[in-house]
Amino acid sequence: AATRRCAMAAEAPQAPRSLCALSALAVSRHMGALERDAWALPAPLLRGLLPLLNVFHLQRAEPAARRAGISTQPIWRKLWDDVMKTRPPNSESITCWRKKFLETFFSNVLHGVLDVSSDWRLNDRHFSPLLHSSLHVSQLTLCNMLQGAVELTAEHNQKVLENLAESLHVLKFRHLLSSNQSTRRSLVLLLHRLIHHGSVTQVSMYSWPVPDTVLLVLILSMSAGFWRSGKALMYHSSPCGLCREEDKAQSQESTQEQSERGCCNKRAWSDGENQKTSPRAPEEADVEMNGSPLQNQVCSEAVSKVPCDHSSIQGGSSCCISDQPSCCPVPQKTRRQPKSAVGKKRRCLRQSRGRYADPEDLYDFVFTVAREDKLELIDKTSATEGENAENWTSSSPGSLHTEHAGCKKIGGSAGIFSLKAAHRFRSVSTLELFSIPLTGEMCRTLSNLLSSWLSLENLVLSYNGLGVNIFYILSGLRTLACHPDCKLRVMRVSDVYSHVPCMELVHCILSALPQLQTLSLSFDLKKQLEGNGPEENPSCSEAEIPETCLEQLEIRFPREPLQTMFLLPVLKASKSLRQLSLDSATLPCSQELGLLLEALKECNPNLKKVSFRDMNLAEHQKEVLLLLQDPVLQEITFSFCRLFESSTAEFLSEIINTVKRNSSLKSLKLPGNRLGNQRLVALADIFSEDSSSSLCQLDVSSNCIKPDGLLEFTKKLEGHIQQRGGQIPFTHLRLFQNWLDQDAETAQEALQRLKAVCSVVNDSWDSSQAFADYLSVM
Repeated sequence: AATRRCAMAAEAPQAPRSLCALSALAVSRHMGALERDAWALPAPLLRGLLPLLNVFHLQRAEPAARRAGISTQPIWRKLWDDVMKTRPPNSESITCWRKKFLETFFSNVLHGVLDVSSDWRLNDRHFSPLLHSSLHVSQLTLCNMLQGAVELTAEHNQKVLENLAESLHVLKFRHLLSSNQSTRRSLVLLLHRLIHHGSVTQVSMYSWPVPDTVLLVLILSMSAGFWRSGKALMYHSSPCGLCREEDKAQSQESTQEQSERGCCNKRAWSDGENQKTSPRAPEEADVEMNGSPLQNQVCSEAVSKVPCDHSSIQGGSSCCISDQPSCCPVPQKTRRQPKSAVGKKRRCLRQSRGRYADPEDLYDFVFTVAREDKLELIDKTSATEGENAENWTSSSPGSLHTEHAGCKKIGGSAGIFSLKAAHRFRSVSTLELFSIPLTGEMCRTLSNLLSSWLSLENLVLSYNGLGVNIFYILSGLRTLACHPDCKLRVMRVSDVYSHVPCMELVHCILSALPQLQTLSLSFDLKKQLEGNGPEENPSCSEAEIPETCLEQLEIRFPREPLQTMFLLPVLKASKSLRQLSLDSATLPCSQELGLLLEALKECNPNLKKVSFRDMNLAEHQKEVLLLLQDPVLQEITFSFCRLFESSTAEFLSEIINTVKRNSSLKSLKLPGNRLGNQRLVALADIFSEDSSSSLCQLDVSSNCIKPDGLLEFTKKLEGHIQQRGGQIPFTHLRLFQNWLDQDAETAQEALQRLKAVCSVVNDSWDSSQAFADYLSVM
């Protein structure tokens, strides 16, 4: 019966195609021979041809379409819908559907999720799925057993890997499992090509409940730019070609320098004979030839302790870790201007050359850091351990050597990554670790890497179970901050438990890293420690905070008191602060919020955005009105702050009048404050004829708003617009999670009329289901 229906459908009369459509169909089937002529077609004919092309020819048609003024975005969007059959997250923000399709297409083909034979548009004898789509891949996710890494490093995908080295910027690992040695070797080669000789600037790892120590340290160390040449970097029985080219260039440069040094030494000796009146000439000649004993001592200490990178490099730095016993051969070289590697993505940044036939096992490298930490920790006495926190918090940020000593005391070998056999390659600028438990030993290893990770700009540690081990991380970052080329500007830490009060942790971080521009801390619960020894819970609340570069501070408290007295030094030291967000803090007394507002007014003249979330402000109406009167703030957020829980109608009127008089406020966000219909309608008076408000954005999400209330608000707003001659500054309204599904027809009318006035963002929220969910957890 089904076959009969298909036959009848095929025999059913169809509308005859036009001659242009038939011609376009014929041309699309012979694009191999007609491609060059097809791109010269007039725009109307080209527009009819493009939807009939497969992926290969559609990609090649982009320049011709652009010249003809034709956008291929609708075609790529339809391809996405037909092939991927899913709606991508944040689809409204996608600006290039071609890139989005080809990037996802590459990932799906690599992991075996998509069969290219499933759609005729994905097939062409000239089209290699991975090769041609790799040019458009800017971020890639590897998961599970790292099958993607094995495939990408296969010999037949060498050109694909070269393309990725140019295009890929974000490398993600998700749900990793333990892997064998062969897979790890493939991963080493992949990371070496994409990070050390490529363009990857961000490495992110997600959801690894039981991390494989070998694999985790491998990824972290190579992301930091550390590895040693050896069998690991052999590509199909031959050394890495890019490393070999650099070795050759460095060898020629070294030979040239040696010859120049010989000439200089002869000249210096001659000058010393002719200028005996200068007492410094023999000393300088001696230093040039052999190096002073003091210099040798300092340099040998630097090899094992202090990072002495002489060049500031985007994504990496040259480091003086060397196999040489001293720095004797280097004096002439230190006079040379360092060569910047900005834009030189393929260059291998190493100071010393290694042998590629290293007989030692590849993965000894992985365990060396932790092994060194363990050996140092064994020799420590309990008395020394008792002084850990005191030494760490009292050490001077100006002394690199002192800082390193402090770091060693609290976190093992938390200073320089001291493997003499390691070379320094290009490194990434962003490291993100999500839901990956980090043990104390792993934190010490990460601290070791961070202490000389000069290219690092963004560090995100989310739900890693750090506890007090976060101070190991901070010890490495403190050492890093002492380096003049430190680039770290953003740090975000979130976890379930906070083992120290949030404000103490803020003091610790800012005293160690005053150059931070963004600091975000977020904790769910507060956990009391059984022991409270200084080595477990160093107190930083009394540490002096130097003047900082902080522009954005976000703190989510684990239901802790606000502790305004501890926050005041932070605000006073942060003159450049522009955004402040406080979440889930409790206000033990009514004066706390008032003190905070006074401090903000006095200490932070550049503050533009203030956000309070999940804080009970029902009894702080006076402070709320003072904040809304601020003539500098441009965005204020009261999210789930119970503003109208016990308020009167007069309080709402005061809010409206205050906002009407404030010409600097651009955005007011009031989600989750139980506005309801009546208060929403009243808010429309902010835009009345006598208002001087410049409010552009209003957020009333999660406020129990019903369709009839929204329609009444719309009508009142339309009346004010008419009174003001059709012009108001209001441009955006957010309506997420309101009860608009209770009367779909009224809600549709209100939304249509609102969209003629401003941009409306809402969702299809099922209020009945949400209420049922609420009751189920009561």
